[in-house]
Amino acid sequence: MDEQASDSLPLSSTDHTSSDGDMPLRINRTPTGVQAREVLPETDLDDTQLYFNRELSHLQFNIRVLEQALDDAHPLLNRLMFLLIFSSNMDEFFEIRVAGLKHQVALGDDTTAADGRLPKAVLAEISQLAHAQIDRQYQILNDTLLPALETQGLRFRRRDQWTDEQKAWVKAFFDNEIMPVISPIGLDPSHPFPRLVNKSLNFIVELEGKDAFGRAGGMAILPAPRSLPRLMALPKEICEEGFSEYVFLSSMIHAHAEELFPGMSVRGCYQFRLTRNADMSVDPEEVSDLASALRGELLARRYGSGVRLEVADSCPDDLTNFLLRQFELENDDLYRVKGPVNLTRMMSVLGDVDRPELLYRPFTPSIPKALKAGSLFDAIAKNDILLHHPFQSFTPIEDLLREAARDPHVLAVKQTLYRTGSDSAIVNALVEAASQGKEVTVVIELRARFDEADNLQLASRLQEAGAIVVYGIMAYKTHAKMLHIVRREKGELCYYAHLGTGNYHAKTAKLYTDYSLLTANKALCADVHKVFQQLSGMGRARKIDTLLHAPFTLHERLVEMIDREAQIARKGKRGHIIIKCNSLTEPKLIKALYRASQAGVECDLIIRGMCCLKPGVPGVSDNIRVRSIIGRLLEHTRVFHFHNDGKSETWCSSADFMSRNMFHRVETCFPLLDKKLANRVRKDLETYLVDNCQSWLLQTDGSYRLQDPGDSDAISAQETLLYAYASKS
Repeated sequence: MDEQASDSLPLSSTDHTSSDGDMPLRINRTPTGVQAREVLPETDLDDTQLYFNRELSHLQFNIRVLEQALDDAHPLLNRLMFLLIFSSNMDEFFEIRVAGLKHQVALGDDTTAADGRLPKAVLAEISQLAHAQIDRQYQILNDTLLPALETQGLRFRRRDQWTDEQKAWVKAFFDNEIMPVISPIGLDPSHPFPRLVNKSLNFIVELEGKDAFGRAGGMAILPAPRSLPRLMALPKEICEEGFSEYVFLSSMIHAHAEELFPGMSVRGCYQFRLTRNADMSVDPEEVSDLASALRGELLARRYGSGVRLEVADSCPDDLTNFLLRQFELENDDLYRVKGPVNLTRMMSVLGDVDRPELLYRPFTPSIPKALKAGSLFDAIAKNDILLHHPFQSFTPIEDLLREAARDPHVLAVKQTLYRTGSDSAIVNALVEAASQGKEVTVVIELRARFDEADNLQLASRLQEAGAIVVYGIMAYKTHAKMLHIVRREKGELCYYAHLGTGNYHAKTAKLYTDYSLLTANKALCADVHKVFQQLSGMGRARKIDTLLHAPFTLHERLVEMIDREAQIARKGKRGHIIIKCNSLTEPKLIKALYRASQAGVECDLIIRGMCCLKPGVPGVSDNIRVRSIIGRLLEHTRVFHFHNDGKSETWCSSADFMSRNMFHRVETCFPLLDKKLANRVRKDLETYLVDNCQSWLLQTDGSYRLQDPGDSDAISAQETLLYAYASKS
């Protein structure tokens, strides 16, 4: 799952045309803090005016996600889902990005971003933007989505809406399920302020009177039991006919808080939630056992320094100021919300409600005919096979590993795992292969953010089965997606490989767009084998002939290919580059694209999330167009296409155009050597370039404009590809 708005964020916009009238629009916003500044053609490419701020661009992506909650082209429950994804994205943004900036400020680090902003200035702008975005989120929830859900028979009951029967049910639930496990903490010298878990639901309670020990009332903290769901469905028999009704745990605790303090009066009870620094830091020079070090860091993550405080909008200033002091936060870190402080917990509704008409119509990913019968090894040996997930099924990857585990001719299996899920057919097959006595080597990246605990468990399970488990290179995350299989055929060793742009994760393979290449190409398989040897062994970087490999050759070669396109254009020939990835922030790659644009190369960039490149600057980036596709599926493919004077090259990669991917991770980038496959990917890219429904165009001033088909036929790239691949099955 990694990605600016104006001071005024209306729920809808009546601006349907751009200022020059050349493109129909639905939404047109300029992010605060991203000023439109004229840049002269002779400007040095290091000029900070040529770059957008990474963190502010990240917030702009979150706004594009939030806008989906207002788009009635999405089914109603999916609109709610987008709002909840926005909430989850913002949580991670504060846990990682804001936490990092705060750490820089605390250290007195005045390192500027590419756009020239100091960390303290960026934090101030983040606060302004994030407050506006979060206010807008609750406005959309309260004024648009909840009323719309109620018209469809889905109601979220507030305390003042409970019927007598519902009050009785809540009281019984409180007595039987909440009271036995909740632990109120009165604050006094012998009961200091408790250490609260990151993002946990809590209440601050204001009390009057004296308790059994004669202590005068003051304040108490109520941590909500973590074992209880935050949202509960009321029994059908006490719901209004035709409705499914829900109550929040916070409402139930609030309604009966006084019972937790017998003989005392509750003057006020207000929910709050603290977001903490959740980044993990392991010093490679001080760690002898990465797994043990990470287990310690996982415990510490729950109690990192505070970065954001969310409180109920009605909470008095004296109580919020008290909380801010406890967590050593400033007023800019305080977010007053008009609703539950933990919106992501509403995601349970999507699985609870049996209302398929309120969700996307399900589709069945297709499977190429070549993979439907017989041995997968035979099919791959004949031709390279490219799968485009989720339009095409991820199941063949799982099937290949299962076949390898059970095939007596398979001698060895090597696999990288970054994110794979706790119940994984991939891992099951690797365990089976190891149990069958095959040589199984698994490179598990223990530091995959927020998957560390799962990956530690998977590592133990694989080791118990007899697999060799390594954790890659200490200073570099292993982000490459690779599988290598050695098989004896007719007395000779044959090699098979899988290379991908996305994780070996069956669940996300149904939601994220990614490419998978299955190949028996000797050069590619040899290179994959060399990369595995580097990851498990030691020694100098091996010569890799066909793949590009970070942190060694990938960045340099990408710059060379961009510059090559510029040289072709300077000769008066056509130059064209298409880049599709999640983020574009690496300065040298941006400068290379600027040089290409100056040479006349047409650059089409499909960047879902952060983009620090500024398009449309006269004399610098006039030939660069940047679009972001936000829709039903999460765009995750990394594809780099170069026209190359008619001898086009198309590459797929696990890497984004970011410094971390180019210099601090192990990544692979593989060419599509089969021209039919390369042409197919190019056509997929062209489909994205004509999308006029879910395509947001980045403007020179930093705003994004959502294209509108107007009187033309509506084209959704994702829907087009769903149909196209279904028809090929």
